[in-house]
Amino acid sequence: MSLSTSEKLKVELRGHTAVITVDNPGANTWDTESLPALKELVEKLNAQRDVYALVITGAGEKFFSAGADLKLFADGDPATARKMADYFGQAFETLADFRGVSIAAINGFAMGGGLEVALACDIRVAEEQAQMALPEAGVGLLPCAGGTQRLSWLAGEGWAKRMILCGERVDAATAERIGLVEEVVPRGGALQRALQLAEQAARQSPISVSFCKRLLHSGRDTVISAGLEGERDLFVELFSTADQREGVNAFLEKRKPEWKNA
Repeated sequence: MSLSTSEKLKVELRGHTAVITVDNPGANTWDTESLPALKELVEKLNAQRDVYALVITGAGEKFFSAGADLKLFADGDPATARKMADYFGQAFETLADFRGVSIAAINGFAMGGGLEVALACDIRVAEEQAQMALPEAGVGLLPCAGGTQRLSWLAGEGWAKRMILCGERVDAATAERIGLVEEVVPRGGALQRALQLAEQAARQSPISVSFCKRLLHSGRDTVISAGLEGERDLFVELFSTADQREGVNAFLEKRKPEWKNA
């Protein structure tokens, strides 16, 4: 019986490491099926005492994950926004709290919620062709799954503002330079390198690793907990604006948005 409740999340156990592959063609987007499935999967892995590490990657060669499926937001329904914000928050915070070591093997574009799932991991390994962005403000939205909080913690406030407020996309080399990823590897090498790091972690005492991780996160989690909740609330508030509907629909219609600042 598969540990995953969704075909969009493939899971394979390799020794003490669980490999999760986001497999939702064609851009590995997150939706109302895969987000609850990720939360449930990580909870199951937490309960398996012989699983010490978790690696998450994307199916195919182009996308790690392109984030949320924007078609869900085209009608501007606040109820849908609240449901998705809660799903994202629950899934990625459960991932961030995984008791072992979590590693993102970024094998392509990591955009929006696709970057946020990587930010929720302990370590990020990116392939040289990977590109990363939080482009939500360009479509009248905002990062609601930890982006405003975890990106500034990792890369600093200045780079967080460049990426979120100015919509700047960064390549793998820049991401490594600013501390967004810990290592860049050649094309096709992210999963192998992530598995090597997972094996290194497996040589440590899993209980010691769990305690150390809890301590490493203690200061950060105290600071960002209110911000994580605020992200979700303000994300929903955007759905009372004309710009939200204009931004999403302009993206889907492949045209330039006409902002009203209203």
